[in-house]
Amino acid sequence: MIARWLRWSILALVAGFVLVYAGDWAVFLLRGSPASHITVNRYVTVPLKGNKREFDPLGAADVPCSISLFSQGGLNPCWQVRRDAVREASMEP
Repeated sequence: MIARWLRWSILALVAGFVLVYAGDWAVFLLRGSPASHITVNRYVTVPLKGNKREFDPLGAADVPCSISLFSQGGLNPCWQVRRDAVREASMEP
């Protein structure tokens, strides 16, 4: 009994995800593959003595993104790029 409910629940979740992704893809194509650019600040961290780190700015860069819920057209969605607007590269030995 519980195994049947679990199976139907998993099937419903997978079907829901597929429908949402297909809808997002269709809207993305119908809108003409909208894209935007987000300015991202980039830094490099350099390890120092005493477990300290130095942050050196590398400058800002415009990163292309898709205006969609999921990654579409080979671009990350703008909400995800905006959330990670500060990118850090590490110079660990």
